[in-house]
Amino acid sequence: MAVTATDTHRVIEAVWRIESPRLIASLARVMRDVGRAEELAQDALVAALEQWPVSGVPDNPAAWLMATAKHRAIDQLRRRALHARKEEDLTREIEEQLEAAAPASVDDAEQEIGDDLLRLVFTACHPVLATDARVALTLRLLGGLTTAEIARAFLVTEPTVAQRIVRAKRALADARVPFEVPRGEELALRLASVLEVIYLIFNEGYAATAGDDWMRPGLCEDALRLGRMLAELAPGEPEVYGLVALMEIQASRSAARVGLSGEPILLLDQNRARWDQLLIRRGLSALARAEALDGAGGPYALQAAIAACHARARTADETDWPRIVGYYDRLARLAPSPVVELNRAVAVSMAFGPATGLALADALTSEPALAGYHHLSAVRGDLLFKLERLTEARAEFERAAALTRNTRERDLLLERASRCRPA
Repeated sequence: MAVTATDTHRVIEAVWRIESPRLIASLARVMRDVGRAEELAQDALVAALEQWPVSGVPDNPAAWLMATAKHRAIDQLRRRALHARKEEDLTREIEEQLEAAAPASVDDAEQEIGDDLLRLVFTACHPVLATDARVALTLRLLGGLTTAEIARAFLVTEPTVAQRIVRAKRALADARVPFEVPRGEELALRLASVLEVIYLIFNEGYAATAGDDWMRPGLCEDALRLGRMLAELAPGEPEVYGLVALMEIQASRSAARVGLSGEPILLLDQNRARWDQLLIRRGLSALARAEALDGAGGPYALQAAIAACHARARTADETDWPRIVGYYDRLARLAPSPVVELNRAVAVSMAFGPATGLALADALTSEPALAGYHHLSAVRGDLLFKLERLTEARAEFERAAALTRNTRERDLLLERASRCRPA
């Protein structure tokens, strides 16, 4: 059967999604500029789109893209310095430098690519960038997503995403951010930024902040792929495994979190037979790795341990809520925040009764950080409902519904409010 241009374009898209991070990372090492590296990689992609439908897909598409991009890199470097040197001498010198930098073996090549990818991760997630810029640049450079895909995922316009990416690359260049893995004390600070970006991407997929979908599984998959890649690149970092464990276990519930009509299904109401046992096993294995690296007390590992308590319970009634409260106690001391305290209030209510949990939730109503936070009203509504204070519960559910920007969640909250009418 003849291969059509459409088939070839699909192959190119698949190759690009897989290979673009490695390609950009290798080019960034040569060019010392992430923006230029991405432009060169894009040039190679355009060349593939023009040539492969005619000549056919090469036997080694990744090598073809790399060779094409490096030839263009040589052209750029040559043009940049042409005024000072003869072209033939300069070209020979650049090629000799690239050959000298080339790995001696396949194993060396894989190590070099791994090092380049790790440098790219730390560059894309550099704290000099705003959070939304870090997220957009990471998805673009390391996730292989197009501007349109990122815009759809976060419900913003394509020009907005494009502007964020352009500004991010300019900011990195202006700040002269080195293309390197940080060392010493800086490593911990920068790693925290990387993990934050990956988890932000995952959370937006797991519980979309706005729009008509309760979940966006594609973003969860992107975050998981990034987390797993980071674990391979930084095998000695326990919090990386803690985050991977947390995402694997949470992602295991995806099929059970959404009903046939796309409606949300809350944790305690989910059919646990639909939880993905492979993802749970992977998550528990990653958690064990974090613990083996003395990382059991890290914030992501503690959250993963909480998720593991749910994963190990065959039914909702078997959940070890006192143990979960203990983990939240440790998390609150390590990384105190009103959101952690709210989650702890829920766990306390399950372990020791709704009245106890409500007292903790009520104490958070004056927290400025939770002003307009719909989950606080939703939690208070749930606890008031359990205490049969239905009029108050209904008001809280309606308030939460008015605050959320997710259509599916709003419908759920309004449905819960409608059940608060006194008998």
